[in-house]
Amino acid sequence: MIDIEKIRAQFKILDTTVYGKPLIYFDNAATTQKPECVINALADYYRTLNSNIHRGAHYLSSEATDRYEQTREKVRAFINASKKEEIVFTRGTTESINLVASSFGREFLHQGDEVIISGMEHHSNIVPWQLACEQKGASLKVIPFSGQGVLDLDSYKSLFSDKTRIVAVNHVSNTLGTVNPIAEIIAIAHSHGVPVLIDGAQSISHLAVDVQALDCDFYCFSGHKMYAPMGIGVLYGKEEWLDKLPPYQGGGEMIKDVTFERTTYNELPFKFEAGTPSVGDTLALKTAIEFMQSIGIENIAAYEQQLLDYATQRLNDIGGIRIFGNAPHKTSVISFLIGNAHPYDTGTLLDKLGIAVRTGHHCTQPIMDRYGIPGTVRASFAVYNTTEEIDAFINAIIRIKPMLD
Repeated sequence: MIDIEKIRAQFKILDTTVYGKPLIYFDNAATTQKPECVINALADYYRTLNSNIHRGAHYLSSEATDRYEQTREKVRAFINASKKEEIVFTRGTTESINLVASSFGREFLHQGDEVIISGMEHHSNIVPWQLACEQKGASLKVIPFSGQGVLDLDSYKSLFSDKTRIVAVNHVSNTLGTVNPIAEIIAIAHSHGVPVLIDGAQSISHLAVDVQALDCDFYCFSGHKMYAPMGIGVLYGKEEWLDKLPPYQGGGEMIKDVTFERTTYNELPFKFEAGTPSVGDTLALKTAIEFMQSIGIENIAAYEQQLLDYATQRLNDIGGIRIFGNAPHKTSVISFLIGNAHPYDTGTLLDKLGIAVRTGHHCTQPIMDRYGIPGTVRASFAVYNTTEEIDAFINAIIRIKPMLD
């Protein structure tokens, strides 16, 4: 059971007023707000522990290192990786995907090879693979999706050839909210001997993730979409694959020995963690995970599903609202348009009423091209949102709709 008042009390930003109206924050797919415990964890690091890790013999460095590695273990357990060496800290999902695309491409992509992605990917899971393909003369193959927002698995199966080298798909679409059948997608790829990368940016705060049960080869996510600070992300990779990949960046920490003749690289995961990391953000990630666990991932998922169902029904009751993404299994994202009104106009009017939504193509221009629209208005919910906020949102839509028709 969700104690919504207790949860909301952790988020002081929700007390903000915007243009004289109480803030209603429905832009959670872009970034979640941060609870006081996370903000305090970040501030406490800089107040009491600020130091570089892994390189000092003094107390502050030793203590910061211990807590940094405790966070790695916390993440390992959170996604059920088999060992902490499979957890690489990055700046976010984008860097995690770029790391794999760059290193995998250098080692395993060749002229004529193929990479499979889906038509509903975020640009961060399209462009890195385009770059890798351009560098090696490889090509992208794209899984199509239906008007409802469901991937065509029969088409997916037909895309494989003896030139397929990797599959990269999202767990949840940031625009459509679709929860993709990634266990099946992974199993199909593995039947062809092909590894799979999963973009988990939109799933990690909404669904329980077990990378061993999924059997994915790589899984990427960002802290800032799961109540942690910006600037910290995670790449999970199976040890066998991380061992095979060359380093992404060179510098301190990722080396064992350096001479002008040759360099010996560090063991996992440090081979992929060049330079001074964002230690404070990393420690706060541990607190964010503990915050989510204190509520329960299953409880979060069930509550957000209630919000999604309620908001969807109320929007449909208005009439004249076009919702994009109606998959049977989706998370708490609604992308919509009021008739043919431009999404920016809708978003601007909602903002004047204190309601924060996202407008535009959401870094998924191929999705917009699929529907023949310039963009959508996106309302996305988190565990601190309420049905009362949805009621206010619906009343605002009813109020502004005549202005846009």
